[in-house]
Order: sequence, then C-alpha cells, then structure tokens
Amino acid sequence: MKYKLLKRVYDKSVILFTVIWIVLYCVLFSLGDYLSSLIGIEKVITLPIGIVLSFILMDFLGKNKLLSYYGFKKSDVSIKSMLFYIPLIFLLGVNVWKGVTLNFTILETVFYILSMFIVGLLEEVIFRGLLFNEMKKSGLVSAIIVSSVTFGIGHIINLFNGSNVDLINNLLQVVYAIGAGFMFVMIYLKSDSLIVCIVTHGLFNALSAFAISTNNIKINIIESLVIALISVGYGIYLLISLKKKNNVV
Repeated sequence: MKYKLLKRVYDKSVILFTVIWIVLYCVLFSLGDYLSSLIGIEKVITLPIGIVLSFILMDFLGKNKLLSYYGFKKSDVSIKSMLFYIPLIFLLGVNVWKGVTLNFTILETVFYILSMFIVGLLEEVIFRGLLFNEMKKSGLVSAIIVSSVTFGIGHIINLFNGSNVDLINNLLQVVYAIGAGFMFVMIYLKSDSLIVCIVTHGLFNALSAFAISTNNIKINIIESLVIALISVGYGIYLLISLKKKNNVV
C-alpha cells in the first residue's frame, strides 16, 4: 500500500504526523536554500524539494479522501461577510509599496515564484489544515494561538538558511507572520476553505521577488507593524462575526 508508514503515523497521532511534516519542511527547505546559495542559482534546489514534498503530502491526502476535510473545497460563505477580502488585497501590495525591481535573473525569478506558491501550499496545509484542525478538537482558543504562533516562530529559520536576513528584520518577520497566521486561521475557520489562504499566501511571498529591499530599520518596523495590525484587525473582525453567528469561542 502506498504511504503505508505515513498512514500508520497519521492514524496513531495527527499531531505527530504534523510535527514530522513541520520538521521535514523546515529542514529540507532550509537545506535547499543553503545549497541553492552555494550553487549560485536562487531556489534551484529548493524548488524540486518543494515539488516532491507537496506532491507526497497532497497525494497522501487525496488517496485517503482527506482533501475536502482539510479545506480543499469551495467556501459556502459569501465574500460580503468576508469584507470582500479587501484587507487581503491591500496586504498583497506590501512588497511593492516602495516600487518594483527585478531581484533575480528571469530563470531565478521563475524558480522563486514557483517555490513561493509551494511554500504557501505547504504552510497552509500544515499549520492551518493539519495542526489547527486537529488541535481545535481539544480547544479552539489554544488551537488558534498555537497555529498562529508556531507559524510565526517557524520563520526564525530564515536566519540560518542562506536568506541573508539579519536578526532585527527576522524578528520583525516573526512578529508580522504571527499576525498573518492568526488572520489565515480565522479565514479558514470562517470559510471552512484553505483556497483563499493558499492563493493569498503564495502571492504575497511571490511578490517579494520584485520588492525593493531597504536597510532603513524605521521603514521596516513601520511596514511590519502595518502588516501585523491589518492582519490581526481582520482576524479579530472575522472572529467577532463568527462568534456572533455561532458562539464558537
């Protein structure tokens, strides 16, 4: 039987299954980025690693008829009740607020964009689909907190994977990633679909290929706070609207 070992682990403990995927994702993507930087071609190793990991995970979920359970379906919630996703649309422009540039060669840009969409897919399935879905069975509040915080803290690996991110900017990234994690959890909880989360997450990351970076710490702090505040604010709105409707918390 295909994925026999994975199925055994999943049946025994979804949390253990999730932790294994978090470790695999962090270690292999970090290794891929490091090797890509040594070769001198952005994401040249990371992309095939991501393709293999995403294929295995998605194929496993598909073979076990778990795709719909983990949010791969159309949402029945109206976009009006989601504020027409305007906060998400606004956040998509963050990486190009200061202008647009080509940070990599054309080939590297293609590798980078594809890698970022795979990152969006894997992180949403792991942190929202698997982790949050399983933890909410024991307590919704703790599930929201753990999913959001672990997602944010996971970005600390950018200090070690060849991304050339300094400590201060990496900590800022962790802060706004926690806010974004909370927002994505609430979108998933309200819509019961991961599609918007995956697409938005992938697009946000992909657009960083064209971002103009700056060493001005004040500007970086302001941008990070804006992302965090919009994300948390939108998440709170969704939480309040959901609480009023269903008394979920």
